[in-house]
Amino acid sequence: MKIAFTTKGTEWESLMDARFGRTEFFLLYDEENDSFIHFDNRDVENDAHGAGPKTAQKLFELQAQVLITGNGPGGNAATVLEKAGIKIYTGAGEMTVKDAYNALKNNELKEF
Repeated sequence: MKIAFTTKGTEWESLMDARFGRTEFFLLYDEENDSFIHFDNRDVENDAHGAGPKTAQKLFELQAQVLITGNGPGGNAATVLEKAGIKIYTGAGEMTVKDAYNALKNNELKEF
């Protein structure tokens, strides 16, 4: 399973970013291969509108199956993610990526 995290950095110990559409980075963990890739999402800071759907499209392209974030996506982005079949979990805004992963595994996050 490929799990995407909204983060403020590119490491396992990075802090989560509570934002979805304007998150600084995505860290994508592939459980099957036990590997990470990251995507720099900071270019959306310059977009006046549409950051959420644009970010959701990128997650689709990265083939994420699960999204872990802090507050959750807005309406338009949530629709894109839902249609792409990506499960969304919230409540990880104050954690590290590693803590958020463990919280997912322990059913401590809220399904959006």
